[in-house]
Amino acid sequence: MTKKQAPEASRTRLDTATVVRAALDLLDDKGAGAVSLRGVAERLGVRMNTVLWHAGSKARLLELMADAIVGGIDLDVAPGPWHERVRELSRRYRRALLAHRDGALIVAGTYAAEPATLGFADAVVGALLEGGADERGAAWAFWNIQYLALGLTQEEQALAAQDGPHTLAQALAGGAFPALGRVARHLEDGDFDERFEFGLARILALPQEA
Repeated sequence: MTKKQAPEASRTRLDTATVVRAALDLLDDKGAGAVSLRGVAERLGVRMNTVLWHAGSKARLLELMADAIVGGIDLDVAPGPWHERVRELSRRYRRALLAHRDGALIVAGTYAAEPATLGFADAVVGALLEGGADERGAAWAFWNIQYLALGLTQEEQALAAQDGPHTLAQALAGGAFPALGRVARHLEDGDFDERFEFGLARILALPQEA
């Protein structure tokens, strides 16, 4: 399709940002499973081809949604020690994921080399380099921070949406997994913020705050 073949797009005066906002609204209302080009089109009251014109494909729409989620992060952090800046940016990243239903699932499922995503990565890696990390160490520490945030937040959001009680204790009740049985109460600790801070401190090789 060429731009000359998309009269509806101009008639509806949509732009890509409007399509992405509608997709995020759909995500917040119904979850990741409901996000589709057709669903976004219905929400906007346009034909699916109009959404395709602006988004290109569902995969591309998800990339743009992921970048918009990360774009909610304020990168302006007060001057201070490098590790405090990394911690604050990492906390803001997690909060941005939590701000949208299934936000972590959308971001984790894409590889969005887009301005907001790259800007966040650049801010964190820059602080790590300033703290004395070598280039590989800074890159890999950033990946670990990102994976920690995405994994924990996905678990937290999935648990919140789960019907019925968590069943880990029941699964371990028979004693077939003795090591897991010993630590089960910690595996089921519901304080995701505390678990995030614990992991972040280990990645940055910092003492855990009391």
